[in-house]
Amino acid sequence: MGAHRQSRGAGRGAARRVTMATRSRFRLSFEFFPPKTDKGQVALLATATQLERSHPEFFSVTYGAGGSTRDRTFETVAALAGARHAVAPHLSMGTDSETAVKTVVDRYRALGIQRMVALRGDIPSGFGNPRHVGYAVNLVSLLRAHLGSEFEIEVAAYPEVHPDAESPARDIEHFRRKVAAGASGAITQYFYNADAYFDFVARANVAVPIVPGIMPITSYTNLVRFSDGCGAEIPRWIRQRLAAYQDDDASLRAFGADVVTNLCQRLVDGGAPGLHFYTLNQTAPTQAVLDRIALPDGNG
Repeated sequence: MGAHRQSRGAGRGAARRVTMATRSRFRLSFEFFPPKTDKGQVALLATATQLERSHPEFFSVTYGAGGSTRDRTFETVAALAGARHAVAPHLSMGTDSETAVKTVVDRYRALGIQRMVALRGDIPSGFGNPRHVGYAVNLVSLLRAHLGSEFEIEVAAYPEVHPDAESPARDIEHFRRKVAAGASGAITQYFYNADAYFDFVARANVAVPIVPGIMPITSYTNLVRFSDGCGAEIPRWIRQRLAAYQDDDASLRAFGADVVTNLCQRLVDGGAPGLHFYTLNQTAPTQAVLDRIALPDGNG
């Protein structure tokens, strides 16, 4: 997993480094959701080809409940893997039996998949507010027992506290249990306050990389809806500026790109081991940020 970065400490409002485990190279990854049409699938493959220029470690694909949605996830994963992209399917246990979960996993393994994102809910990480009885720690334990050490298992983390958590302390406790069960790393819920991420990583104090999830800003209405649903905070100054730009798409996207670029640079400078972009199946918003940040280890 690489060496620990050393805490440097800093004054209020300044970027600060925190102790965290990192892989040998800075990690980029991009998240997709399964398209509903063949045309959408073709467009997604084109998007993946464009984003591949940034040398991501993997593309993740979200997972939904129900047969048809699950089938679309598998089809999208198979298409990406067939195009020689590294893929990490999302998987949730929900109310499925262990046998059913193992069957899905074995289908992915037959495609050459070597990484999974283990979640409690059945919707995209970074979105929504799932309330299933099958906790992610149980899925991590099942996957590790079934797959041994051959798979990388990513889990979710919530810098601004999971909306269902009893307290910040219990939230950290639950996260540590997922790591102890065999998680290889974590991807966070999106956020716009870098201090929340640095604080979470410091408090979690685990020996696996915690990669910040990044949501490009392209729509005031959609961002407010997503954030209100999943408990992600939009700082008031950002929310007010976006509201003022609702009828000016160009200004909204330019301001959004500035906000997310500054956030990413602070995270990179502060020692984050990578960035995971919630792309919404689009190239331009993510690329607009990547083109403006200085990444370590030759990623930029």
